[in-house]
This record gives sequence, structure tokens and C-alpha cells, in this order.
Amino acid sequence: MKQLRLAIEGMSCGHCVASVRRALGTLDGVEVQDVAVGAARVAYDPARTRADAIAEAVRDEGYAAQPVPVVVA
Repeated sequence: MKQLRLAIEGMSCGHCVASVRRALGTLDGVEVQDVAVGAARVAYDPARTRADAIAEAVRDEGYAAQPVPVVVA
């Protein structure tokens, strides 16, 4: 599983968080780890989905989403 963080613009409330969490949760091969106003963190199986497809699912909910590099120390 690979880690992915998303910076998300346009979220402002708990409804937004729930909407993004629901959208991410429907994706095959994606494990939602955290969703908060302005960000999400997931683990995903690159054999089953792509990072750009994950961001697109958030965009489909009406929010601007961009992957943020995950730094592993």
C-alpha cells in the first residue's frame, strides 16, 4: 500500500468531511485513514487504483484536490 495525502480546497464543515470520506471510501483499493477540513490521507493499492483517480473522486464531489508528496523519514 502506498500513502497519499491530498490538499483539498473548498471544504468548510462536517458535511464536507463526510462527503469526501464517503467518496474516497467507495474507491477500490483505497483505505481512508483521515479526512479533515482541507486535507485527506489514504493508503492505496497502486495495482487497483491511481493517485490521480483518488484526487478525481474528490473533485467529483465539488472540491479542488491536489496530491501532496508524502515524506518518509
